Order: sequence, then C-alpha cells, then structure tokens
Amino acid sequence: MKKIYTLLFALLAVTQVALAQSGSVKGRVLGADTGEPLTGATVLLEGTTKGASTNAAGEFSIMDVPAGTYNLRISYVGYNFPRQPITVTSGGTTDIGTVTMNMTNMVGEEIVVTASRRPEKLTEAPAAISVISSRDLTELPSFNVGELLNKVQGVEVVRSGVAGIGINARGFNNAFNVKMFQLTDGRNSMLPGGTGLPAGLYNTVIKEDIERMEVILGPSSALYGPNAHNGIINTITKDPRRYPGTTVTLGAGNQNVLTARARHAGVINSKFAYKVNAEYTEGKDFEFIDTVYNATLGALPEYDVDFNFNFKRANAAVYYTPRQNMDIILDYGIGQGSNIGVTNNGRNQINGWTFQYLHGRIVTPRIFAQVYNTWNDAGDTYQINARTTNYHTLRALGQSQEVAHEKSKTGAPAGSLYPGSPAIAFPGFIDKSHRLNGEVQYNNSYAGFDVITGLSFQRDVAYSRQTYLDDRNGNIILNQYGAVAQIERSLGDRVRAVVGARLDRHDNYGTQFSPKAALTLNALAGTFRATYGRAYAAPSIQFQEFYLNNGALAILGSGAGLTIQNTETGATREIPKLEPERVQTLELGYKGTPTDKFYVDLSTWYSMSQDFISPLTGITPIMGKEKVIRKGSEDVTEAASNALNYYLTYLNYGNVNSWGTDLGLNYYLSNNFSIGAKYSYFNSDITDRDNLDNDANGDGKVTPAESSLNAPKHRYNFNFTARDLFNNKFFGSVNVRILPEYDFFSGSQVASRENREQRVAPLLYNYGPLGGFTSVDLSAGYRFTQMITLGASVSNLFDAEQREFVGSPVIGRLYSVELRFDFGGKKNKNDVR
Repeated sequence: MKKIYTLLFALLAVTQVALAQSGSVKGRVLGADTGEPLTGATVLLEGTTKGASTNAAGEFSIMDVPAGTYNLRISYVGYNFPRQPITVTSGGTTDIGTVTMNMTNMVGEEIVVTASRRPEKLTEAPAAISVISSRDLTELPSFNVGELLNKVQGVEVVRSGVAGIGINARGFNNAFNVKMFQLTDGRNSMLPGGTGLPAGLYNTVIKEDIERMEVILGPSSALYGPNAHNGIINTITKDPRRYPGTTVTLGAGNQNVLTARARHAGVINSKFAYKVNAEYTEGKDFEFIDTVYNATLGALPEYDVDFNFNFKRANAAVYYTPRQNMDIILDYGIGQGSNIGVTNNGRNQINGWTFQYLHGRIVTPRIFAQVYNTWNDAGDTYQINARTTNYHTLRALGQSQEVAHEKSKTGAPAGSLYPGSPAIAFPGFIDKSHRLNGEVQYNNSYAGFDVITGLSFQRDVAYSRQTYLDDRNGNIILNQYGAVAQIERSLGDRVRAVVGARLDRHDNYGTQFSPKAALTLNALAGTFRATYGRAYAAPSIQFQEFYLNNGALAILGSGAGLTIQNTETGATREIPKLEPERVQTLELGYKGTPTDKFYVDLSTWYSMSQDFISPLTGITPIMGKEKVIRKGSEDVTEAASNALNYYLTYLNYGNVNSWGTDLGLNYYLSNNFSIGAKYSYFNSDITDRDNLDNDANGDGKVTPAESSLNAPKHRYNFNFTARDLFNNKFFGSVNVRILPEYDFFSGSQVASRENREQRVAPLLYNYGPLGGFTSVDLSAGYRFTQMITLGASVSNLFDAEQREFVGSPVIGRLYSVELRFDFGGKKNKNDVR
C-alpha cells in the first residue's frame, strides 16, 4: 500500500505543474424570461475540466485557462444555451459580457458530476446516468422521494408499504440489498456497521433541500470503491447561496399520513451562508399479519404488530468562503424512525432507529477533501417472529397475558419466572456501530490530459453485543484504503477517451484492482459510448459475521468458512470462506436528441460475475442429519444448535453472466407537453437449473431459490407530462407502470409460482410471485402565487393488487395533498427551492 501512495503522490506532484501560457474567462448569466441573474449556473469549457458556477449576481470567472480556442457551455435547470466559441490569450482575460439563457423543458442539458467526478453534460457522460431535478421533486406532492425513482430508466423500485421503498438495478434483488451504493453530496450515506443497508427512512435529507439526484447504473468501483458494482444514487443538496429563503410544506393523505417539512437558508455576507432543514412524517401502513413457524408450537400469527410509522429528520450546514473559488462546509444531520422492516428471516419492529453524521468539506476548483463520521443506534428494535415465539412459549408455560406481553420483548433468564423455568431469549437488536471516512481528490489539466487522482480511507466499527453479529470478542473493526487515478483526453473534435483505475486494500480481502475505460463519440446531436468497467463487492460485515439463532434455525456468516458434519457418519464437508464478488461489464449506449423534440437514451450491457454472492441460502436439509460444527477454526456446535438442524448463510457461486437493455424515449409535443416510454430487459444464465455451477449450497441439485433472477425480465413505463399551463401556473403528470410476475427468494422469504399459496418448511408462507400488475399514478399542482403552491397525487389510481415485496402487504391506492409556502429570495418558475 505504501508503494501505491508513493506513486499517487508522485502523480499529484506532476499534475500540479502549472501551464505557463494561461489566461482567464469571465462573464454574467441572466434568464431570458425574467432578466434576473441565474445564480449557480454551471459554466464549462468543453474538452477540459475548467469551469465555474455563477454567483448571486450571475457572474463567473474561470482562472488558469491554457491559451487556445474553446467552446463555452452554460447549463442551468430548465434553460438552455448554445455553445459559444471563445479564444483565450496568454495573460489576458476573455470577457463574454452578459448572456441570456432561454427556457426549455428538454432533457439532456443538465450538468452532472457523479459519472466522472467532474462536471459534464448529461448526454456526454461516459455512463448510463439519469437525473431527477429539483423541479421534478417540487412537482411531486408527496413526502416519499422514492416514488420518483419509478420513472428513472433501468431502476427497479419495490414498495414494501406506504413509506417503505427499496431500490435495485440489474436484477438479483434480496431482502437485505446493498447493491445500490448511495451518496449524499459525495458522502457515503449507507448505514454503518453490520448491515451496510441504505439509510432509507432514517436518512437526514428532506425533499425541499434536494437540488438533484444523479443515478448511475453499472459498475463504478474505479471511482467510488467497493460495493459500487450495480449502481450509484448521489443526492446533491441545495447550496444556500443559490437557494436562499424559507420553504414550508404541509401535507396529508390516506393511511393517516401527516407530514410537515421546513427549509430555511440565508446568506449572511460574502463569506458566510447557512441552511437548516427539518421534517416530521407519520402514518399507518397497510395491515398484514405474516405467519411465524415454530418447531414446537407450529404456525403462529405475528404478535402485537404495530403498523404505525413515523420518522423525523433534521440537518444544518454552514458555508464559509475564505477566498474566491474556495468553500469550507460543515454539516450535521440526524434522522430517526419507527416502522416495520422486512428481513431474510421475517420482519423487524423498528422503534427509534437513529442515524447521524458530522461532515466537513473543503472544495476548490482543483481540490476536494472531506472527512466525516456516521453513527447508528438501533433503539428498541426487535424481531417480530422471535417475540411471537417468546409470547406463545410464555403462555404455554402458564404465564399471564401481561407477563407474557412484557417478557416476550425483554427476555427472561433461566429460573427467573419460577424455579427451573427455561430462558426466554432477548428478541431485540443492539446496533451502536459507527464509521469514519476520509477522502482527498485532486484534478488538473496537463498537456491536453484531464487528470483526477484521489486517496480514501474507511474504518467500520460494528457493535451488536452478539444480538445479530458474532462480536463476542469485542467490536468488529475493518479498515479499507483506496487510491484512484483517471485520465481523459479529447481525440479530435468528437471523440473522447477515458481510462481509470483504483486500488483498494481491505483488512480481510487484501488488495483489489478496479479498472475502467470508455470511449465516447459525439454524433447525431448526442453521444455514443462504449465502456468497460470492473468492480468488486466486498461482503458486508453482516455477510461475514452474522450470528442469529432463534432456536428453530441458525443464520451464520461465512466470512471464515463453515464446517458441516453428518451426525450419523461423522463425515464433514466445507462451506468455503466468502470471497468478494468481482464483476466485469461491457456496455454500449447512446444518449441524445437526434431531432429538436425527440430524446433517446439507450444502453445495452453484458456482465460477467466471478464468485457471485448469493442471497441468504439454506445449506442443510430441514430436520436432516447435518449440523454446523465450526466457523473457521472455532467450534460453534453448541452455539449454533437448533431444533430443525437448519442453517443458512451467504455463498459464492462460480461464474454468473447477466445481460440487459434499457431504452428511454421522450417526445416533446410542445414547450408544455411531453410523452415518454421506458423499457428494460434483464436475463442471466443463473436460471439454467441443469448447470451445477449454479448449485450454491453443494447439495447436488439447483433449486428454484438458487436459480432465481429475483427481478422481472421485462419492465415497462409510460408517462405524460404537462407543465407551465394557464399562465405558468399548472403542472401535472400521468405515469403508467407495467410489472410482469416474477419469482423471488431470499432466506426464509419466498414468492414463487411453484408451491403457490403453500408453505414448504422451513420457508415462510408462499403468497405467490411478485408483480403481475399495471399501476397508474396521477399528480397535479397549481401555483396560486410565487409563495403558494397546492399539489395532489394519487398512486395506484385503480387500486390494483400491487404486491411488490416479500413479507409485505398488498399496496392499495394512496393519495396525498400538499400545500407549499415559499418566502424570501428571488424565485422564477424553474428556480424551485
């Protein structure tokens, strides 16, 4: 690792050599509709990493520009501006004067930063990337931002309740899905510690503070490190200098939903700005009582399930500008929620789960550096199935309803209820994990090459007191180090090449290498791209160190490997140590506007996975003659013993290949109306049940659970959007989603055509496959004044039987109404706060 850092620092030193012959560019940007300055517009010089953002007066300045001729590009949401050729002279300043941008509703003009870690036009990014804009968010009258991801090409959205939404891409979903890496302002916003799950309801960002969400599909480990192998969602929040003022939103809906959100941002002077945000939302989920199976007591309905949910979140940030083109930003956020969470083994009653972070950043045109800490606290969370078993066990032991109700949740030591009484296990979780991250990134242009280099560090500290992790010997601590370099170069006027690589060092898995390469061609008013990327997914701490024994079955992590013994013959077999999954992906795509009103986004890809990581999988037959006796070299015969002799873990397959196509079309009927269609196809050779390479648990056969895509092969989406009607006051949309049936297996959870409406022990009850519905969503809004906007939405308009996830209710019709107030600051219809 020392050699890696030495080489990287040498590269940093070389790239900092300034070009002697340089000049600067300055100007001012206004909106044609209002004549007001456009604050925060992005100004770029094509073919370079040189750029700037406009200030409150609409002014910008780009320094240290090598002498030469460039195309100047300006981008601002809801506006467009034609390329403007400029010439920069050595030692001089090129003043473009005051320019005006015209309004547009066309997709593709947005500037994105996530694909290449630098600003670039959406249609020219060397990746499958989509953007949800601030305006899209404002025109969604709902607290649930995840609903908009239904409209993003290639994204698989699964709804587990009124508030619960899961995100996946390119198949192989599961009940504990960590395949989509989520960032907020470049900060890792996944939960720390054992689970590594998305923060979901406990995240700290309110809808009104989101400027945009950038969604990238495909491997991104070369820039973002381990576990960025299926895709990335980067939520970018609003800068208080660009979006000052106060916004208050009040909303209500069926299922007892009430929501209140507020954002306030201000500019103190030329050096200081700030923002504060807060939200409280509550409601009641659709009722659904699942079945708990116990080896002694049989089938039991879940006990004392609380269907109410609530979450509250708040964050604050201070922006300090010590000099031009340099920001120091400090922000803190906290989110807390209570709801029902689906797991591989049943469901959890989550009570007061708390997620916090403290984040510091330094941002300049050349340097980005950040350090942050993230904390977890599981609150009073417990397993519903374990508590249900406890309750009925206590009642069978002659305890009163009151005692059984209390002790089923707290547990009871052996002999505490009466002399000789059995122990009642604690069904809850303790999770007080935390994570420390640090990163520095440097970019520059040298001899026609745009160079990005960076270093990163991550330290995970998992703390569960053996409630779900094998941390009996103290906290589990994992360190990861990374070094990245990327080089871009224009090859003529229309072709651009990108190459990059990342080295990561993991305490448990050593050094991993993640290269990438891309070639883009500007043609047909868009960009064709060919990309190659290699990514790897390090098994999460939970996958490595899971420890959960409910008496009927045991779930064990396979980070050290497992040994299984036949109780009759004494023969043993080995489950190998879990290894990182490595994914190589080839992708071809086009994104552009071949005509003035027609937008096309096409991606087709092929992925090759080595050591593919399975969902939670059974490794012994139920009530069989096998049991796990060792984890690595440690004897776990007694600790893992259970009534059914049934053990589950995570496994590596051999090689799994998958492929797919995503197609998005948008046609703009006028400046006010547009129609769109999206289609996604996905498939894999994992479905071949005759191929014993797909026999993950080594029992000599390929089961439906081992060969399931856990995603539909085909998905369809159609939409119609109206904007700026009736004197720019009305907006609305219609969205139609068609989701065919598909099978889903994850641990004890099953939803399949085979054995439909039956229970095959030890799996949970099979209610049949997921999907198989067409859902229609409507939304509309009216701006009464610059201050007041009223919006309403209906999801699942025709109340289709919408079953999207295991362990979850059928989702019925949902409707909501929101009233939004905007105070202070200059605002036009596209500058939505």
